[in-house]
Amino acid sequence: MVSQRLIESLVGLFILFAITALTVLAFKVSGLTNLFPSQSYTVSASFDDIGGLKVRAPVKIGGVQVGEVSAIDLDPTTFKAVVKMRIQDQYNDIPDDSSAGIYTAGLLGDNYIAIAPMYNKTVLKNGSQIEFTNSAMILEKLIGQFIYKIGGGDKSDTSTGTGEKNANP
Repeated sequence: MVSQRLIESLVGLFILFAITALTVLAFKVSGLTNLFPSQSYTVSASFDDIGGLKVRAPVKIGGVQVGEVSAIDLDPTTFKAVVKMRIQDQYNDIPDDSSAGIYTAGLLGDNYIAIAPMYNKTVLKNGSQIEFTNSAMILEKLIGQFIYKIGGGDKSDTSTGTGEKNANP
Protein backbone atom coordinates (compact mmCIF):
# COMPACT_ATOMS: atom_id res chain seq x y z
CA MET A 1 0.00 0.00 0.00
CA VAL A 2 0.96 3.57 -0.59
CA SER A 3 2.07 5.38 2.52
CA GLN A 4 -0.14 8.04 4.08
CA ARG A 5 2.65 10.64 3.80
CA LEU A 6 2.90 10.21 0.00
CA ILE A 7 -0.86 10.64 -0.46
CA GLU A 8 -0.87 13.81 1.68
CA SER A 9 2.05 15.22 -0.33
CA LEU A 10 0.28 14.54 -3.65
CA VAL A 11 -2.92 16.16 -2.40
CA GLY A 12 -0.93 19.18 -1.23
CA LEU A 13 0.78 19.51 -4.62
CA PHE A 14 -2.58 19.19 -6.39
CA ILE A 15 -4.12 21.95 -4.24
CA LEU A 16 -1.08 24.20 -4.83
CA PHE A 17 -1.37 23.61 -8.59
CA ALA A 18 -5.13 24.33 -8.51
CA ILE A 19 -4.65 27.61 -6.62
CA THR A 20 -1.95 28.71 -9.07
CA ALA A 21 -4.12 27.83 -12.06
CA LEU A 22 -7.12 29.72 -10.63
CA THR A 23 -4.96 32.78 -9.95
CA VAL A 24 -3.62 32.82 -13.51
CA LEU A 25 -7.15 32.32 -14.86
CA ALA A 26 -8.52 35.17 -12.71
CA PHE A 27 -5.86 37.60 -13.96
CA LYS A 28 -6.32 36.52 -17.57
CA VAL A 29 -10.13 36.84 -17.51
CA SER A 30 -10.20 40.14 -15.59
CA GLY A 31 -7.75 41.79 -17.99
CA LEU A 32 -5.91 43.48 -15.11
CA THR A 33 -2.57 42.26 -16.33
CA ASN A 34 -1.22 40.80 -19.49
CA LEU A 35 0.63 37.63 -18.49
CA PHE A 36 1.44 36.76 -22.09
CA PRO A 37 1.90 40.09 -23.89
CA SER A 38 1.81 40.14 -27.67
CA GLN A 39 4.28 42.08 -29.79
CA SER A 40 3.09 45.65 -30.35
CA TYR A 41 4.10 49.17 -31.33
CA THR A 42 3.01 52.51 -29.87
CA VAL A 43 1.36 55.43 -31.66
CA SER A 44 -0.09 58.62 -30.20
CA ALA A 45 -2.83 61.12 -30.99
CA SER A 46 -3.85 64.49 -29.50
CA PHE A 47 -7.49 65.23 -28.69
CA ASP A 48 -9.24 68.41 -27.50
CA ASP A 49 -11.56 66.39 -25.24
CA ILE A 50 -11.35 62.68 -24.46
CA GLY A 51 -14.56 62.46 -22.40
CA GLY A 52 -14.52 59.30 -20.28
CA LEU A 53 -11.75 57.50 -22.16
CA LYS A 54 -9.63 55.34 -19.85
CA VAL A 55 -6.36 53.46 -20.02
CA ARG A 56 -6.90 49.93 -21.43
CA ALA A 57 -9.83 51.14 -23.57
CA PRO A 58 -9.97 49.27 -26.88
CA VAL A 59 -8.61 50.65 -30.15
CA LYS A 60 -10.65 49.39 -33.10
CA ILE A 61 -10.57 49.45 -36.89
CA GLY A 62 -13.85 48.52 -38.52
CA GLY A 63 -15.13 47.13 -35.23
CA VAL A 64 -12.16 44.78 -34.78
CA GLN A 65 -9.97 45.39 -31.75
CA VAL A 66 -6.40 46.02 -32.90
CA GLY A 67 -4.94 47.42 -29.69
CA GLU A 68 -5.60 49.34 -26.51
CA VAL A 69 -4.96 52.71 -24.89
CA SER A 70 -1.71 52.48 -22.92
CA ALA A 71 -1.42 56.00 -21.46
CA ILE A 72 -3.21 59.34 -21.29
CA ASP A 73 -1.25 62.55 -20.62
CA LEU A 74 -1.78 66.30 -20.90
CA ASP A 75 0.42 68.33 -23.23
CA PRO A 76 1.59 71.30 -21.11
CA THR A 77 1.88 73.68 -24.08
CA THR A 78 -1.31 72.98 -26.06
CA PHE A 79 -3.39 71.65 -23.13
CA LYS A 80 -4.61 68.80 -25.30
CA ALA A 81 -4.95 65.22 -24.13
CA VAL A 82 -2.22 63.02 -25.63
CA VAL A 83 -3.38 59.42 -25.91
CA LYS A 84 -0.80 56.67 -26.46
CA MET A 85 -2.09 53.49 -28.07
CA ARG A 86 -0.45 50.10 -28.19
CA ILE A 87 -1.26 48.45 -31.55
CA GLN A 88 -0.61 44.74 -32.11
CA ASP A 89 2.22 44.00 -34.55
CA GLN A 90 0.01 41.97 -36.88
CA TYR A 91 -1.72 45.26 -37.79
CA ASN A 92 1.44 46.98 -39.03
CA ASP A 93 0.00 48.25 -42.32
CA ILE A 94 -2.20 51.10 -41.04
CA PRO A 95 -1.66 54.17 -43.29
CA ASP A 96 -0.09 57.17 -41.54
CA ASP A 97 -2.78 59.57 -42.82
CA SER A 98 -5.50 57.67 -40.92
CA SER A 99 -7.82 59.49 -38.53
CA ALA A 100 -8.72 58.58 -34.96
CA GLY A 101 -11.97 59.37 -33.19
CA ILE A 102 -13.36 58.70 -29.73
CA TYR A 103 -16.72 56.96 -29.76
CA THR A 104 -19.09 55.49 -27.21
CA ALA A 105 -20.19 51.86 -27.23
CA GLY A 106 -23.96 52.30 -27.10
CA LEU A 107 -25.75 55.28 -25.59
CA LEU A 108 -24.05 55.24 -22.19
CA GLY A 109 -21.31 52.66 -22.76
CA ASP A 110 -17.55 52.91 -22.38
CA ASN A 111 -15.49 54.97 -24.77
CA TYR A 112 -13.12 53.50 -27.32
CA ILE A 113 -10.89 54.81 -30.10
CA ALA A 114 -11.80 54.03 -33.70
CA ILE A 115 -9.14 54.43 -36.36
CA ALA A 116 -10.35 55.12 -39.90
CA PRO A 117 -7.63 54.06 -42.36
CA MET A 118 -6.99 56.30 -45.35
CA TYR A 119 -5.01 55.73 -48.53
CA ASN A 120 -1.38 56.75 -47.98
CA LYS A 121 1.28 54.17 -48.83
CA THR A 122 3.47 54.96 -45.80
CA VAL A 123 2.35 53.26 -42.59
CA LEU A 124 2.32 54.01 -38.87
CA LYS A 125 5.48 52.95 -37.04
CA ASN A 126 6.52 52.85 -33.42
CA GLY A 127 6.41 56.44 -32.13
CA SER A 128 4.21 57.78 -34.95
CA GLN A 129 1.52 60.37 -34.31
CA ILE A 130 -1.97 60.34 -35.81
CA GLU A 131 -2.60 63.91 -36.98
CA PHE A 132 -6.31 63.83 -37.81
CA THR A 133 -8.46 63.35 -34.70
CA ASN A 134 -12.09 63.75 -33.68
CA SER A 135 -12.78 64.42 -30.01
CA ALA A 136 -15.42 62.67 -27.95
CA MET A 137 -18.98 63.93 -28.05
CA ILE A 138 -19.95 64.72 -24.47
CA LEU A 139 -23.58 63.83 -23.77
CA GLU A 140 -23.96 66.57 -21.14
CA LYS A 141 -22.81 69.25 -23.59
CA LEU A 142 -25.21 68.01 -26.25
CA ILE A 143 -28.14 68.05 -23.83
CA GLY A 144 -27.19 71.55 -22.67
CA GLN A 145 -27.06 72.83 -26.24
CA PHE A 146 -30.41 71.17 -27.01
CA ILE A 147 -32.07 72.78 -23.97
CA TYR A 148 -30.54 76.13 -24.90
CA LYS A 149 -31.95 75.88 -28.44
CA ILE A 150 -35.38 74.77 -27.20
CA GLY A 151 -35.50 77.62 -24.69
CA GLY A 152 -34.99 80.17 -27.43
CA GLY A 153 -31.29 80.74 -26.87
CA ASP A 154 -29.88 84.24 -27.25
CA LYS A 155 -32.46 86.46 -28.93
CA SER A 156 -30.06 89.34 -29.48
CA ASP A 157 -29.91 91.17 -32.79
CA THR A 158 -26.89 89.80 -34.58
CA SER A 159 -27.34 91.99 -37.64
CA THR A 160 -26.08 95.10 -35.83
CA GLY A 161 -23.23 93.28 -34.13
CA THR A 162 -24.00 95.09 -30.87
CA GLY A 163 -25.72 92.25 -29.09
CA GLU A 164 -28.59 94.52 -28.09
CA LYS A 165 -32.03 93.03 -27.71
CA ASN A 166 -34.22 93.47 -30.76
CA ALA A 167 -37.04 95.92 -29.94
CA ASN A 168 -39.21 94.88 -32.91
CA PRO A 169 -39.58 91.12 -33.00
